[in-house]
Amino acid sequence: MTVYRFGDSESSEVIVQAIDERSLPAIDEEVRILCELTGRKPCVTVVTVDDWFNDLSPWKAPAVFGKDPFGDGAGQTLGFISDLCNDSRKDYYLSGYSLSGLFALWAGYQTDMFKGIAAASPSMWFPGFADYMADHQIRCNSVYLSLGDREAKTKNKVMATVGECIQSAHELLVSRGVNCRFEWNSGNHFADVEKRCARAFAWVLEAT
Repeated sequence: MTVYRFGDSESSEVIVQAIDERSLPAIDEEVRILCELTGRKPCVTVVTVDDWFNDLSPWKAPAVFGKDPFGDGAGQTLGFISDLCNDSRKDYYLSGYSLSGLFALWAGYQTDMFKGIAAASPSMWFPGFADYMADHQIRCNSVYLSLGDREAKTKNKVMATVGECIQSAHELLVSRGVNCRFEWNSGNHFADVEKRCARAFAWVLEAT
C-alpha cells in the first residue's frame, strides 16, 4: 500500500480514503470540490490498495461479478490505516467509494478512532453485510450514505439488491441514534464519482 496526501497536510481534519491506483488522478478534483463546498481545506490522505477484492473485503465471499472471489484482507488494511491516524490532536474521518465505501462502513464497527464515516455508493449488496450490521453497533456518531438512482437497475441479482440494502441500512442506523444522512444521486455507479465523494466528505466534516 502507498500513501499520498492532498490538501493541507498540517490540517487538524484528516479524511482517509482507500482507492485503487487508477483513481489517483481524480483526487485533486475531489479536494477542489470539497474546499469549494465547505470553505475548509482538510488533509485528504489516500491509501492505494494492491488487491481491490481482497484488501477491502471484510470476509471471504464468492465472486458476484467476474471471476474474482472476495478475500478477507480488510482487517490488515484497517491496521495499516490505523497507524496513520495516531495524532491525538487531529480528527480523523474514513471515506470510500464502491467496495471502499463498504470497507469504510465496516471499519466504523471495528474502531472508534473515526469521527465520521463517508460511504459513497457503497457495495451494500455484499454477502452477509446486512446481517452483520443488524448484529453489531457502529462506533461513530455520523455516517453518510449515498447511491446513484440507476445502480440497482442491473441484471445481476445480487447487485440489484443494493437499493433495498442501503435504505435498510440507513433506517437501522437512524433507529440506533446515529446521525446518518442518505442521499440519492443521479445516474449509475460510475457517474460523477468525484462530486459524489466530495459531497460525502463535506457532509461528515460539517456534521461532527
